[in-house]
Amino acid sequence: MTGTKQYDAAIVGGGHNGLAAACYLAQAGRKVVVIEARDKVGGMASSGYLIPEAPRHLVHPCALDLMSLRVHPMMPSELQLERHGFRQVDMDPGYVYLHPDGSSLVFGRSAAQTAAEIRRFSARDADQFLALMKLVDAFIDIAIPMMRVDPARRNLGAKWQSLQALLKHRKLKPELMALIGSPAYTSIMERFEHPVTQSALCCLLGAAGPIAAETTGIYFALLGFIHRFGLGRAVGGMQTLSDALAARLRELGGDILLAAPVAEIVARGGRAGGVRLADGRLVQASAVVASIHPKMALEMVTPGALDRRTLTRVALAPANAHGASPLKVDVALSGQVAYARHEALRPDGLSLRKSVLLIGTVEAVLDNFRCAARGEVSALPYLWITAPSAVDPGQAPPGQDIVYLYPVAMPVEPREGWDAIRDRVGQQVIDHAAAYMDGLKEGEIGRRIEAAPDLAARLNVHRGCVVHIDTNPARSALMRPAAGLGGDTLPVAGLFLGGAGVHPGGGINGLPGRIAAQRVERFLGRR
Repeated sequence: MTGTKQYDAAIVGGGHNGLAAACYLAQAGRKVVVIEARDKVGGMASSGYLIPEAPRHLVHPCALDLMSLRVHPMMPSELQLERHGFRQVDMDPGYVYLHPDGSSLVFGRSAAQTAAEIRRFSARDADQFLALMKLVDAFIDIAIPMMRVDPARRNLGAKWQSLQALLKHRKLKPELMALIGSPAYTSIMERFEHPVTQSALCCLLGAAGPIAAETTGIYFALLGFIHRFGLGRAVGGMQTLSDALAARLRELGGDILLAAPVAEIVARGGRAGGVRLADGRLVQASAVVASIHPKMALEMVTPGALDRRTLTRVALAPANAHGASPLKVDVALSGQVAYARHEALRPDGLSLRKSVLLIGTVEAVLDNFRCAARGEVSALPYLWITAPSAVDPGQAPPGQDIVYLYPVAMPVEPREGWDAIRDRVGQQVIDHAAAYMDGLKEGEIGRRIEAAPDLAARLNVHRGCVVHIDTNPARSALMRPAAGLGGDTLPVAGLFLGGAGVHPGGGINGLPGRIAAQRVERFLGRR
């Protein structure tokens, strides 16, 4: 397999994007190998039994919800993943905001449904929301065609679709440009008056980054995605998606090397020639796709093959540059959680057990990001919480739950260091969640806590940035991850980037891998 077997392409990193790239290439008849440093595929699209005290409680250490795959649904059908065990179910409602006073606001499957929820608090806010969603829908109509294609190509069809959408919504263009170019926080506060409406929107959009920063109006796309495409979950856990990709790759004749850290992406005479593993083995390949973080990828290239400017650009590309990163706390329980206080105040008797619940206020969202930037942990709760086993009972023993707690904005580099504060902050997060989630503290069997440096070490991700490169308009299309590195050519011929650090960015959808495979296919076709 190694040393003597010549591959058309070697894929560095066995996350879902790397596996997708490999599958597309193998489907085109190419000889492909995926090289993964860990002992299983999946990367951030994984799940496993990671709490020793609870060996039957399934943990999702990173991604859980399938939103991006609903927006860009091509990969499962194109790669026939259902035949290999991947299946998803709808979540309805997907996201629900919980206010400290016991109120709740459901983000529905349409703008009208969400507006009806908002109307319970403010008729004016409901009308403002419907007006806002006209702008958001226009933005999505314009953006989606270009998100799905390689920005280095002419893409006349996609550009025509976007132009048609722009012409259709041309009267909205001034307002739309103002929305996209402004801080999301400003757009929320200038439109809405009720604290529940304000807080719900801040808590939702804050998951994409610091809402007080410029040009974060693009975060409103989350609202449009929820309404238009909904939310899903992988039955059996996120690992089933990665395992289905691996099974499809093997079916197509591709190889997978596990527990095989890469020491060098070999480049000679300005061309990629394969990959050297940490144990000294050489994997020869005409092309190399690095689906890992771009900084780590380019630092693996043979010394001297890349110029200093290129290495500096990628090293300084923003990755949690605002100083904040999610913390992850998983808790295995001997019983099941409930949300009695908030459910009792709802007029419709809606059960919240299957939803993702957003906790916080406007002040909490702002304070969490401000504190994180100073290397501090805010005392105000801002987190997303859910029990994956409520949607898929097989993820925990009968009558029990596994709980997923996700504080959105924790310091990447706390002043005291994570080793000093990890346990204390983990308990703080559980205490905050327990004020909303009945049965959380009483039924604990075991817990798992992972901060940014833990994730960085486990998955070789710069600063623990789950989307590799921060999401903003200045780091999109050909500028993602940096100038000169977002196209289909790099200074080393035959080397390609194919992870979340390139267009269209983070999320579980496989598009970076799909685009990378197309680039490799064109490169191999020119040889």
